Amino acid sequence: MSKRRKLNMRNIIKKAIQAFRDRNQPTYAHVYRPSSKIRRTAVVCISACLMFMVCGTAWSMGTDNANATDKQEREKKMVAIIIDDMGNNMKGTEQILQLPVKITVAVMPFLPTTQQDAIEAHKRGHDVIVHLPMEPKQGKPEWLGPGAIKANMTDDEVRAKVTAAIKNVPYAIGMNNHMGSKVTSDKRIMSIVLDVCKEHGLFFVDSRTNYWSVVPELAAEKGMPPVRNDIFLDDTHTLAHVNRQIIKVIEWLDKHDTCVTIGHVGVAGRYTSSALQSSVPTLKDHAKFVGISDLVRSEWGWKGNPAANTTIPSDVQ
Repeated sequence: MSKRRKLNMRNIIKKAIQAFRDRNQPTYAHVYRPSSKIRRTAVVCISACLMFMVCGTAWSMGTDNANATDKQEREKKMVAIIIDDMGNNMKGTEQILQLPVKITVAVMPFLPTTQQDAIEAHKRGHDVIVHLPMEPKQGKPEWLGPGAIKANMTDDEVRAKVTAAIKNVPYAIGMNNHMGSKVTSDKRIMSIVLDVCKEHGLFFVDSRTNYWSVVPELAAEKGMPPVRNDIFLDDTHTLAHVNRQIIKVIEWLDKHDTCVTIGHVGVAGRYTSSALQSSVPTLKDHAKFVGISDLVRSEWGWKGNPAANTTIPSDVQ
């Protein structure tokens, strides 16, 4: 209850009490003696005022407790933002790295700024994962990039490609797929990919470019986190669309404890970075920003140790 309302209540009560006291004071005028009905009415009014003050105080305390509970619930919720396609000096790269919250950068291997982007992201406290190119059902071959995993590869070829990609991206603690709508539904290939990741202490995030992906099922079988993308931020390259997708992230967090959401640098880079920058305060009201490694450790108890197997540049060792 506000101070003004409390003060008004106190004044009403004081006036009522004073009226009772004044009824017995001598006066040269006719002495007014209130009827029993009026006295009962006054008592009821005073009681109501007192009750209102007590209830108002209790309501205020209850609201404070509810707010504290809401805050605790928000602090339990986590949002992990993954930004794909790093490693080729794409539009929005610097803006993404400057975000004032912890994110995860997915860096493609064997590209001109692979090393630079991974090292810079690590310096700024962000998580780094390998953004491994994988063959899609449709799409131009040049979109894949070097070191891609293809459906016609042998087991040894797949193993060699995945191992080389992990070693090419400094500070990598996990991996996700670039494209890959064809390969992520292939149990033979994805089983090898996950095995190599596990051997190096990395987990795998299913980007969900294919509804029929076998990644979550295989990951669970292998004792790995079955983590996957929940919402694409910029599958349409407009600022309005990215903002609508951020609203979907908030709605998702209202119903779930975690949200993994993927955006990109490149064509959508400037829209994604701008929308995220302006949405940070709002998102903070709904969840804590975490790296994807924080989420998999918290949700699935993941204990992989990539530091023993991932690449650390010699000049920073």
